[in-house]
Amino acid sequence: MSGTARPWTGATAFAQELKNPGAVVEEILSRSTSTLAKNANGPSRNENASASGARSYAAPGKKRRVRRPQPEAPKPEPKGPEIPPRAAYTASQADAATIPGIPSARFWGDSAKDFQSALPTMRGPWLALSSGGADGAYGAGVLIGLTESGKRPEFSLVTGVSTGALMAPFAFVGPKYDPQLRAAYTTIFAGDIFELGPKGGESFFDTWPLRDLIAKQVTPELLADVAAEHAKGRRLFVITTNVDSERPVVWNMGVIATAGGEKALKLFREVLLAAGSIPGAFPPVLIDAEAEGKRFTEMHADGGMCAQFYAAPEALLAFSSNYKLPTDGLYLIINTQLTSDFQVTERSLLSIMIRGVSVIVKTLTRVMIHQAYLAAKQSGVPFSLATIPTNFNEPSRGAFDTEYMKVLFNVGFEQGKNGTAFVSEPPAAWLRPNPR
Repeated sequence: MSGTARPWTGATAFAQELKNPGAVVEEILSRSTSTLAKNANGPSRNENASASGARSYAAPGKKRRVRRPQPEAPKPEPKGPEIPPRAAYTASQADAATIPGIPSARFWGDSAKDFQSALPTMRGPWLALSSGGADGAYGAGVLIGLTESGKRPEFSLVTGVSTGALMAPFAFVGPKYDPQLRAAYTTIFAGDIFELGPKGGESFFDTWPLRDLIAKQVTPELLADVAAEHAKGRRLFVITTNVDSERPVVWNMGVIATAGGEKALKLFREVLLAAGSIPGAFPPVLIDAEAEGKRFTEMHADGGMCAQFYAAPEALLAFSSNYKLPTDGLYLIINTQLTSDFQVTERSLLSIMIRGVSVIVKTLTRVMIHQAYLAAKQSGVPFSLATIPTNFNEPSRGAFDTEYMKVLFNVGFEQGKNGTAFVSEPPAAWLRPNPR
């Protein structure tokens, strides 16, 4: 892997992936508002000059005629990109769809049967990496801190959602890729991830910079390393959401890597890009599929729409289930601060929407953690949970603020190195607000 390649990271819920997406969008809207206000205040200085000239134009001795300036015809607004229509396909075809040439590349994330069939054959602990956007710097720091301590487990299963999906390949292949993992969360900024998208497109922002960064980081060498670990019986799962079917999809990245070649490399990269594609903020990713002799594309986006992390299908984690997780331990790294965070919310659409999403994400993540904890307890296996500390209050200056990410990375690193990152049960402190 090239030492000059630019690092990458991801993006789950709009409010979580961008530290303050509202500020970005509000800036866009304010530009348009300023233009409208300017036009509403009357003609410009040049227009007044033209009007003055028109009023002075009259023959001597004759009644002065005022020639009023004609309003300029409104300029047509630039059209956005033409989005070609998608080929139609049916629900039954969606259920049976496979990836051409790699039929076992993925399975439905809510299928208990398929999940159990795809599990690792090598016994060991499992690691689930959550969503969190730039806050993934915390999880990256914890993992590298564990390496530094000499106590980093070899996880038999690694799963990733959103930013967790983007760090999952590095976490899976092990300490060999710690330099890339560190760079991915301590050297990037917003311009490495997205730019303002065209009007009328599929999203506010365009993620071509992230696509390019993924292409530079996911190399044939990385694929070969993932395939080698898969051959040992370990598994790497990345989760996306099939937008058409409204269901989670688990991509067996080791199977894709084992297929090898340019086609597998392209699919591996597409899955990672889709895993961090927040609907509305970032464009979805279309992935080729086939069923019943028909080719079509599926629309995939951020897996965080279905779950903030992935340990097993809901049915196997349900309170009524007697399923026992076949693992030596369940590790969760949650790239989110889960305590309630007080701040006076501005009376604006975006501010209210973002705060609302934040409440939903935190609440659902806490519920999922308790569910995973009870499943581990029922299975008789150790439970280990790492979350961003409640006293972490470093301010962020915006989306993917490099300095903020460096500070958060160091917090995770020190915890991983000193053995203080994980607790054995969900903390009661979540029930109390985080004063700031």
